[in-house]
Parts: sequence; structure tokens; C-alpha cells
Amino acid sequence: MTCSSIDLKAYVLGELPETERGLVAGHVRECASCGEELERLNLTHLALVSLRDEEAPRRIAFVSDKVFEPRWWRRIWQSGPAMGFASAAVLACAILAHGVLTQGMTRPAAVDTAAVERRVSAEVNERLNAAVAQAVNKAVSDAEATRKQESAALLADAEQKYEFQRRADLAEVAANLDIIRKEQARMFMASTGLEMRAQ
Repeated sequence: MTCSSIDLKAYVLGELPETERGLVAGHVRECASCGEELERLNLTHLALVSLRDEEAPRRIAFVSDKVFEPRWWRRIWQSGPAMGFASAAVLACAILAHGVLTQGMTRPAAVDTAAVERRVSAEVNERLNAAVAQAVNKAVSDAEATRKQESAALLADAEQKYEFQRRADLAEVAANLDIIRKEQARMFMASTGLEMRAQ
């Protein structure tokens, strides 16, 4: 039995007779590609079976129905000439309102440019001094932090060296004590040997 002669869809839907079902099942066990295709069809069938049934719509709307007619504001919005006219009208109203509202207003007094320059210069100097002071403070605090870190590192190195030296000194003292003990034991043995000879 060849792959092209097998109807896997009818097999999944249970539409094959029993004799053909056995042949298809045997072929699927031996053919990897047909096995993968059967697995995909089974997953699709399970997904379709899990969907709930829905009723067909009772009324089908047509494009010519009144439901699909745009509302009046949509017709204006989509019409180029109508939008152009509305834009021109709004612009004309804005110009007219501006003219009416600014007609009674007085002109502003002349500005003393020297006073403005002095104020600007004073504010710039104040901000500049504050920024310089902040930068100096940050540099000093950074230098202090670096100095503390370097001092801590030097102190740790010195403590480590002194600890090594202390251990070396303790080992040397222990070795010297051991030599002294051996010497005392030898002298003690020698003195006891002399006393025994004297007796």
C-alpha cells in the first residue's frame, strides 16, 4: 500500500470500512510521514469537535440597506469640499475673534533692556556659582572616598603582613623552646648519669 493510495481524512472521520482501516493502521505504523500527517489530522479534528455550534444569522444585510449608510457627520467628514468650507469658516471666526478681543488692549510698556540684562547676568552668575560649588563638593567627596578606600587597603595589607610575621615569630619561638627542652633533657640525663656513677 502506497502513501498516495491512503485516505487519512476518511480514516480520521471513521468513514473507511473495517478492512481498509486495518490496512491504513498498519501502514501508518510503518510510515513516519503518514504517522505525522495522521497526528496533525487528529489534532485538527479534536479542535473542530471542541468548538461549540452556532446558529446561522437569521437575516443577511446587503450593502444597499439603510444600515450601511453613513451618518451626516461622516458624510461631511469624508467630503473634501465640505471639510474645506468648514475649515475656512473656523479660521475666519478665529481671525474675527482675535481682532475683536485685541482691539481694546493697550500696547505693553517699553522694556528696560539694561535691567533685563543685569537680571539675566546675575541669575547666570548665581547658577554658575552654584554649579561650580556643587562640582567642587563632589570632587572633594570623591577624593575623600578614594583616600578612605586606599587607606583601608593599605591597612589590610599591613595587618596581613604583621599576621604573617607574628605566625613566623611564634613558629621560631616554638622551635627554640623545643631545642631548649631537648637540651635540658639531655643535661638532666647527663646529670643523673653522673650521680649514678658517683654512688
